[in-house]
Amino acid sequence: MKKILLIISVLISVAVAKNVEKEKIFVVERESGSVAVIENGKLLSHMKNLHNLNHGIIKFYENDGYLISRDGYVVRFDPITQKVLNEYKTSKSAIGFVIGKNFVAVANYDDKSVDILTRNLEPIDKIKTHSKNVGIKIYKDLLIFAQMDNDKVTVLKDKNYKKGKPQFKLFKEFKVGQMPFDAMIKGDTYIVGFFLTKAFGVIDLDKMSYKEIKITADENKPVLKVPHFGFWSLSADKTFIPAVGDNKVLVYDDKFNFIKSIETKGLPVFTSLSPDKNYLAVTFSGKDFPVIQIVNTKNLNIIKSFEFDGKVLHLRWSNLKDELFVSVNDANKLVVIDTKKWKIIDEIKGIKKPSGIFIYMIKEVR
Repeated sequence: MKKILLIISVLISVAVAKNVEKEKIFVVERESGSVAVIENGKLLSHMKNLHNLNHGIIKFYENDGYLISRDGYVVRFDPITQKVLNEYKTSKSAIGFVIGKNFVAVANYDDKSVDILTRNLEPIDKIKTHSKNVGIKIYKDLLIFAQMDNDKVTVLKDKNYKKGKPQFKLFKEFKVGQMPFDAMIKGDTYIVGFFLTKAFGVIDLDKMSYKEIKITADENKPVLKVPHFGFWSLSADKTFIPAVGDNKVLVYDDKFNFIKSIETKGLPVFTSLSPDKNYLAVTFSGKDFPVIQIVNTKNLNIIKSFEFDGKVLHLRWSNLKDELFVSVNDANKLVVIDTKKWKIIDEIKGIKKPSGIFIYMIKEVR
């Protein structure tokens, strides 16, 4: 009888168990080569000795965390324990990376190559390009990146797709505008920007076709320079682009037809859409570095401005709560904004010169 009751109790507990998600926040401390770890609104710890983090980027894939440093190190760590598992130096200067199911690919600057590594950061291949490489992305069995010095986009195909270690071979190359410097991917579309051509290139990765699009603003004036795509924001029907050298955020439809410009307080640098796409947060440079503004994406009006006691280098919307996290570099803190009432509700201090904010989703069974 006791055994039967025990079995019933176990079955009931399994039946009522549910998956609960929570966020763990990793904030790059750029000057000290470390990362601050925040959980449940509290500073938990600092991951130290992570090399030059002036442009440090963190990405997560399954149960792994990966960090790339400006001086060419890829660091793999456990996001639960914050323990560094291993690292690998690809070059003296790396600019971007992507993670696939069974590989990590790194775009290098200084030795003009792309490194293919295992998920454990063991070297598989080094692809020499004789160019600085940027804008590295994955689409199905393809690896796509831009060659800054050679004005082209390279598409590699994995000959061993879903069978084991990747084996990337040249599949297609496109001659594009002058000095490609950044790229993004949306569905089957690879979009690449240029320093010296007043346009951007669009590659249909299913059809393997290329075209150039010149974007314009008020009175059909050309946009003089396309900012880094990491500063753009794309929703299903709108694209938001911070104007370069003007106090405006430019708004286009999904075909890059100009809709309007939003007048902002200062020179916009970075735009970030909320998870529900209803709001856009905008950061600035120069004298307005300490300011962020919030835009309602339905009527394209600015609804709120915040000014902080230091430069704002990055921000990130919570995936779970009505909150926006803001890294205030000079004040050594992360500020938390309630995005329902639009007011500051918390300040997490003790973060050394914070910049990039990255969120790891923890799934717990309760």
